[in-house]
Amino acid sequence: MNNSPQTLELPVHITPGSPYPLGATPDDKGINFAIYADYADGVELCLFDNLTDTKESQRIKMTERFHQVWHVHVAGLKPGQLYGYRVSGPYKPQEGSRFNSNKLLLDPYAKAISGTINWHDSLFGYQIGHPDEDLSFSETDSAPYIPKSVVIEDNFDWEDDQFPKIPYNDTIIYEMHVKGFTKMHPDIPEEIRGTYAAIGHPVTIDYLKKLGITAVELMPVHHFVSDRHLAEKGLSNYWGYNTIGYFAPDARYSSSGTQGQQVHEFKEMVKALHKAGIEVILDVVYNHTAEGNHMGPTLSFRGVDNCSYYRLTEDKRYYMDYTGTGNTLNARLPNVLRLIMDSLRYWVEQMHIDGFRFDLAAALARELHEVNSLSAFFEIIYQDPVISQVKLIAE
Repeated sequence: MNNSPQTLELPVHITPGSPYPLGATPDDKGINFAIYADYADGVELCLFDNLTDTKESQRIKMTERFHQVWHVHVAGLKPGQLYGYRVSGPYKPQEGSRFNSNKLLLDPYAKAISGTINWHDSLFGYQIGHPDEDLSFSETDSAPYIPKSVVIEDNFDWEDDQFPKIPYNDTIIYEMHVKGFTKMHPDIPEEIRGTYAAIGHPVTIDYLKKLGITAVELMPVHHFVSDRHLAEKGLSNYWGYNTIGYFAPDARYSSSGTQGQQVHEFKEMVKALHKAGIEVILDVVYNHTAEGNHMGPTLSFRGVDNCSYYRLTEDKRYYMDYTGTGNTLNARLPNVLRLIMDSLRYWVEQMHIDGFRFDLAAALARELHEVNSLSAFFEIIYQDPVISQVKLIAE
């Protein structure tokens, strides 16, 4: 581990790269990194060699910016690479800006996340216990306590996988929790109980077929956070309605590893269910994130560009809370709509998901304040050639 990461500015193996697609995208030469941060003054890509590293081995200053997207291509890197971002800019909560480059941030487009948060005061952009609360500024590094984003390669042998495409009127849905459904099952190998592999196991599939169901609706599998107050009581967020990664299957439901292996295991589960003629529907939570209200942690979106992701009140220090969770994603903004649509398309095209159940869909359909069934969110979904063809269920 290198305790003094080197800041690099466009040496031989670093080139400007491309602003599209967002996220970390491997090619035959290396990896392209692109992140949307409209109001940021600077973005640094942080590379980690091992899961146990508490400090990045390299810090690369991203100098290229196109239409609010910062981008760089790093040659020689391969899938499995661990990374995060540090984003700099003004820290003025009263104006909605909460940039703090002392905080390592998860990529909003991360396809995999290496593990879970180890709660610590440094994960907050302000000083815990300070009389000025979130108006204070924290200078402690959060890197040792936050999981890392993982670069994924979208190569998987789907064989001749087919979407079952069962008509709505013939659909019988079984809502299930990935862990809870198999954790205590005596006929499933103990080492995979409570995981994606267990859902795709022949014992599970035989049971589902005997029930006569045609689809499983998985409660949230997007990478989520157990709140600090729960963790400190020895509890956890069991249900998962506290998303921080909209592209990443949660690593806690993986029996095979957390450095990208969870993606492969998830795909194997879907393929096995499809072979049995069973569709896979995801319960998705695009209405809020795990960063909570103004006193919440800085894990990703808040530090990347608070104003560009959340709905803020007239006093921009605070968040509009239509969800009862402390914040609301601002689906009225083009970059947030793009994030949601890119996520949905990814789960259909790359993970072969058959449909979505939108948690608290009304929060996504709000225009100024009122819910509008003809909002931009619904309009863009129904005209999309990919997403409009799968099952869509709104809470």
